[in-house]
Amino acid sequence: MKITSRLIVAAVIAGSLAMSGCAYNSSSADVYTASQAQREQTVRMGTVESVRAVKISSNNGQPSGLGAIGGGALGAVAGSSIGGGKGSIVTGIIGGIAGAVAGNAVENGVAMRDGLEITVRLDNGDYRAITQTATGEVFNAGDRVRLLSSGGVTRVTH
Repeated sequence: MKITSRLIVAAVIAGSLAMSGCAYNSSSADVYTASQAQREQTVRMGTVESVRAVKISSNNGQPSGLGAIGGGALGAVAGSSIGGGKGSIVTGIIGGIAGAVAGNAVENGVAMRDGLEITVRLDNGDYRAITQTATGEVFNAGDRVRLLSSGGVTRVTH
């Protein structure tokens, strides 16, 4: 039984690590995909009207389920090691449920990034609001900025 538990834990950890690097979608003004590089962009000038801190969910609020599955498996294995007989079954079930809830919460927390919603008044008088990942570049009301647009993606930079 102990070998099976160890194999389950090892498989869950290996699967989680393998999947964690599968996708990284950045909404940062500093990150370009290969298909965006060396493409002409439209540049518009404007003035920052306001900046608001926001959270950006890289999983669109829809967890993949890996956190819940991994947490549930680890919780079930840990819970089943407590007690004996029917007691270990009950603690395994409770541990599995608690682990699934915790794993889902961890997955959602990891998917959140700090972002900025930047409202810009363009030189022609139009307003645009762009949301992008916070990168340390500071934007304040009154700053002159550039809006770089190409293929439906717009970035705000100084």
